Amino acid sequence: MDVLKIAPRGYCYGVVDAMTMARQVAKDPNVPRPIYVLGQIVHNRHAVDELESLGIKTFDGGPRVDLLDQVPEGATVIFTAHGIAPAVKEKARKRNLTFYDATCPDVTKTHVLIQEKIRDGYSIIYIGTKGHPEPEGAMGEAPAGRVALLTTADEVESLPFSEDTKLAVVTQTTLSQWDTAAIIEAVLQRYPHAEVHNEICLATQLRQEAAVKAAQEADMVVVVGDRRSNNSNRLVEVVEKVAGKPAVRVEQVSDLDPAWFQGRSRVAVTAGSSTPSPITRAVIRWLEDL
Repeated sequence: MDVLKIAPRGYCYGVVDAMTMARQVAKDPNVPRPIYVLGQIVHNRHAVDELESLGIKTFDGGPRVDLLDQVPEGATVIFTAHGIAPAVKEKARKRNLTFYDATCPDVTKTHVLIQEKIRDGYSIIYIGTKGHPEPEGAMGEAPAGRVALLTTADEVESLPFSEDTKLAVVTQTTLSQWDTAAIIEAVLQRYPHAEVHNEICLATQLRQEAAVKAAQEADMVVVVGDRRSNNSNRLVEVVEKVAGKPAVRVEQVSDLDPAWFQGRSRVAVTAGSSTPSPITRAVIRWLEDL
């Protein structure tokens, strides 16, 4: 069985920057202790476990503005790569907490765009995933009543904006161009005047395009990534929907089932942008040994 190693795959620069910042904070003796991350630094439990080993605790499982209440006085908090709402930063300042912002530069661009559009009188339609921290942070840049989350094309008719509202459409960076195309089309049918800004990051798009291209030459694709990783789940979806090939997502070697590869002559491997390289390399070695 041939094993195709898809490139690019794995950590993107935003994840590298976030992990580097967290490691530096952990090593700095002048940083007030204890140290916490507000949500998972990136959506991969192996990365979270690494920070735990460095003495950084993760608070997860709810809106970041509420999670901040769990951070004790005098502690240090790191904001994740997914971006943070201004209200959370303001709350941290009022509590005199030391904080570090590991927001991905591409997510920061989206925040700045929303700020500009709000100042120019627009309301925002944000295409993203419910419950994901990136929409939570980005949508926090807009006042209540001037932003709405859109997950599927079916939800367009229930958007609260009138047909003459000045609108800007913004997308979550970790979606795919294939995800958003039908949704944007539905938005433009109802709001032909809406201004569309496709904010899918280049790293995400390149990984998706490479996976689709490799899938055309393979019998199936293995995606290494955490179940909570939006970009990892999207890699599975684009392989199945765009390339028409079977795909599976695994978090680690122990998730692999030899039965999946019976009769497969060529298997391609990629990884989400929050997946540590050693995990992916272990999966590749397992497949090559098989």
